[in-house]
This record gives sequence, C-alpha cells and structure tokens, in this order.
Amino acid sequence: MSISFFGRHIVITGASGALGSAVVSSFLEAGATCYLPAREQDSFAHLDSAAADRVKVAKGVDPTNEASVTAFYESLPALWASVHCIGSYSGAPLTETKGADVERLLAANFLSPFYCTREAVRRMRRPPAGGGRIISVAARAGIEPRGGSGMAAYAATKSAIAGLTEALGEELAPEGILVNAVAPSLMDTPANRKAMPKADFSRWPKVEEVAATIVWLASPENLLVRSGVVPVYGRS
Repeated sequence: MSISFFGRHIVITGASGALGSAVVSSFLEAGATCYLPAREQDSFAHLDSAAADRVKVAKGVDPTNEASVTAFYESLPALWASVHCIGSYSGAPLTETKGADVERLLAANFLSPFYCTREAVRRMRRPPAGGGRIISVAARAGIEPRGGSGMAAYAATKSAIAGLTEALGEELAPEGILVNAVAPSLMDTPANRKAMPKADFSRWPKVEEVAATIVWLASPENLLVRSGVVPVYGRS
C-alpha cells in the first residue's frame, strides 16, 4: 500500500533525534509538509535537502514549555497530524533517583506530548475541521512496568503517556481524531550501540521500522485504530 500525505501538514517533535529524524524522512518521502519545533541548539543538517521546501523548522520553541507549545501550534496552518518523538531516559535505582531527574523525565515524556496533543486538537477543530491523527511514543517499560526495575521513574512517565493515549482515544474518536502510540523496546541507535557494545543489534527494532509504523497510524488509510499502544519490539 502506498501512503500519501500530499498537501497534509504534520508536526513532529524530537525531530533531531534518531527516531525523530527517521520519522521526518518517512513523512517527507510520503509527500507531507513537516513542521519541526526545535530548541536553538537542535540541528537538522541530516535531512534530505531535496525536500527542503516541505521542511518548516521553528527554532526557539521549547516542546516542554506550555506557553511555547501553545504559541507554536497557534501559528500553524490546517493540521492533519501531530507526532511526538521527543523523550528522555534516565535509569537508576529508586534511592539514587533525584527529583531533578524525575522532573526532566516528566517534562519530556509526558508533559510535552500532553501539551502538544492538547494544542494539536485545538488546531484540528478549527475550520476546515476534518479529523486528524495524534501519535506519541511510549516504551516497552511503560506497558510492561515490571520490566522497569532500575528505571522506575522512566517507566512511570512512559506509563503515563500510554494511559493518556488510551483515554484520549476514546474522548476524541467521535471527532475523527484518532489517538495512538507506539511502544518500542530498545531501538537500534548509535547511542544504544555505544552503551551496549556486546548486544545483538540485529534483534533490536530499527528506527526506520518504528517510523513506518508511526506513518501508517498517522495516515488517512488508518480509519479504525485508536486508543492503541502498539508494541514495536522487533525480535528483542
């Protein structure tokens, strides 16, 4: 099946990261115009210059700040989808987990997708309203919390986004706004390979594969799936 997003506008947060950049590339290949909120230090030099006219980078936007997110979405044209790839990881036993670590995890893993979802829905409801798609990124530890030993704070924030997805999927379905999430296991990224050099990388899900799942969930062809937290584990 060939998925087309020609003429559709998509927000993608965390687009400078390994998964986010793969998601942007996949949407661009499918014809979308991509809006990328970014902090000043974020770089997008890796993106395909052939589609530069369909890449709209908004520097100076903090995706974890409520006012900044609100102003960004207010500036957008008619919106079809909002995809939330920004995230943070910190693993430590309970007694070694600092409050600052929890606040950082909460801001990136829950508050940012919450703010973006809320403002995307407000934008989607404006004329010409015609539904839309919301996709966030949970994690295996978020839907299997007993596997989160040694990273309880991370697992809790990813569980929160899973719960938000399921609840909002029900709330927004009557408007044709389908809310879903993917839940990757450990993905095959340069950072993860460096951290675990002896692991069997072939078993890890590839970011391009996870991106393909996100693109389908966000597509007009997805008419039925909502409130889903889709495991994307590969063979891990």
